[in-house]
Amino acid sequence: MKPKMILLMGGQGVGKGTHARALIARDGYGYIETGAILRSLSPESRIAQIMARGELVPDTDLFQLVSDAIGKTSGNIILDGFPRTLGQAQWIVQNYADKFDIRVIYLNVPENIMLARIQKRIREGGGRADDADNAIVRRRLDSFFKITMPAIEWFRTADGISFSDVDVTDEDFNVNFSRVSRAIA
Repeated sequence: MKPKMILLMGGQGVGKGTHARALIARDGYGYIETGAILRSLSPESRIAQIMARGELVPDTDLFQLVSDAIGKTSGNIILDGFPRTLGQAQWIVQNYADKFDIRVIYLNVPENIMLARIQKRIREGGGRADDADNAIVRRRLDSFFKITMPAIEWFRTADGISFSDVDVTDEDFNVNFSRVSRAIA
């Protein structure tokens, strides 16, 4: 039996991090957070300099970082922050569907609820520093719909994986977590 690779996908404010932490605590999944990997790079590294200029890290570099992290993790894993594009989605399936039981969990929440949850994080003193900037939040959401949704739509019919569209709009986290857990089972 192949280990599971869980890809939690969805827009800002849908609860990807919260659900990932709950799955890790309950099931002991390995956790690969691409943002943390990128932030941990030396400021002098080529990739850090690319990010410092506000440019996107090339897929070839991301593929190497993700591949290295997967190679250092055993058992079931959750990938956080990857894939975000159609090319990255195709790469993960082409390179890992034979090694992992890939399960894409699309945390489906309408845009108005995403915005309300981001506002709630701000009021409660959490979230990202740029959550308070409406223009940046709008740009992140537009980017999600333009860049990440095509990857999610591709996953719906991709061979070699399991895809679940999970409604996580309930105010009660336990209700949402139960839905996510059923999709992963």
